[in-house]
Amino acid sequence: MERADYERLRWRCIRRALLELDITLTRFLENGFAQLNDEQQQAFAELADMEDHDLWSLINGQAETDDPRYAPIVALLRKS
Repeated sequence: MERADYERLRWRCIRRALLELDITLTRFLENGFAQLNDEQQQAFAELADMEDHDLWSLINGQAETDDPRYAPIVALLRKS
């Protein structure tokens, strides 16, 4: 991922309406994102575009994703 794209993604992760998402997404971005392959990084970026309450429901286990590309990323976010 290009540096400019990474910085835009970082901005989307830290400017959330829910503090829990700010913390979870930023922590993951700083500690686990670099280990993802390109496809996984794209999936994370797509998740970061979701509405806060929908994304938080996935991360905290209240909802499950039906997109197989998102499942491994959501699992990692749940652990972080």
